[in-house]
Amino acid sequence: MAAVPVYSWRLAPDGLATCRQLRAMDLRPGGQDVAAELQRPRRRRGPLIAYLYRIDRAKPVRPMTSARWAALAKANTARRTCPTCRRDAGYVIPPTLGRCVPCAYPEEQCAA
Repeated sequence: MAAVPVYSWRLAPDGLATCRQLRAMDLRPGGQDVAAELQRPRRRRGPLIAYLYRIDRAKPVRPMTSARWAALAKANTARRTCPTCRRDAGYVIPPTLGRCVPCAYPEEQCAA
């Protein structure tokens, strides 16, 4: 892969967009290579880097089918289900706890 041009923050030419910008236009990169790189300087660390893609080569976003909606609903249900008590917590269970709050801190629930 050849070296890509690097632009400073807010100085990229028209016709290029990041993935988020493409998504806002209902587009996706569609397998194209990175056209350029955008760098935003920071004080204490290295620069933030965003990859830019050509808008004219972007493809439309694939529509959601009923099967994809069902798979997404199933995945979200799994993220809310506590593996310990098997109940729907009503919120996404934090990965740091690995279970719902009442199961993670049972002694605090008894004191309340």
